[in-house]
Amino acid sequence: IKLGSPILFLQNRPGLNEKIFKILKYRTMANSRNANGELLSDEIRLTPFGKILRSTSLDELPELINILKGEMAIVGPRPQLVRDMVFMKQAHRKRHEVKPGLTGLAQVNGRNGIEWEKKLDYDLEYIRKITFIGDVKIILKTIGKVLLKDGINEIGYATALDYGDYLLEREMISREEYEKKMNQAKL
Repeated sequence: IKLGSPILFLQNRPGLNEKIFKILKYRTMANSRNANGELLSDEIRLTPFGKILRSTSLDELPELINILKGEMAIVGPRPQLVRDMVFMKQAHRKRHEVKPGLTGLAQVNGRNGIEWEKKLDYDLEYIRKITFIGDVKIILKTIGKVLLKDGINEIGYATALDYGDYLLEREMISREEYEKKMNQAKL
């Protein structure tokens, strides 16, 4: 009722072995565009109800369908944007050797409140030490983090920065390299 139609947001994400699948989420943003047809910033497009869904992590609930379809696991590295892959070091792309998860080690250790490199390192740490007990601990910690609404957004942003934007903003790559990789991601 609050967001209109469609209720679900589908987006391509890299899964196991970088196979692309469509992740399901509740839509939290409007499709508002400027005069050139480009999407407006997340801060403008994020609806008040969308903020509530994100703050409670309820926007992730439809991902249970992805889990039932076998595209995701309950615990594993969070599925990032397809374009994030072109910015990742080859070592960090090993995170795709397991199914992406609804929650993971990075989510219980800061989520979007930590630096990208740390998130990716947590993903690698997780895949090196996958255990049933470890997964249970992550699930229990996730419940606490969700209840506390801890680390949902990157400080100073309505949503988390994409990896490429993060690298560009922190001057870890040049504008030219950023544009080249963004074009590569479109292929």
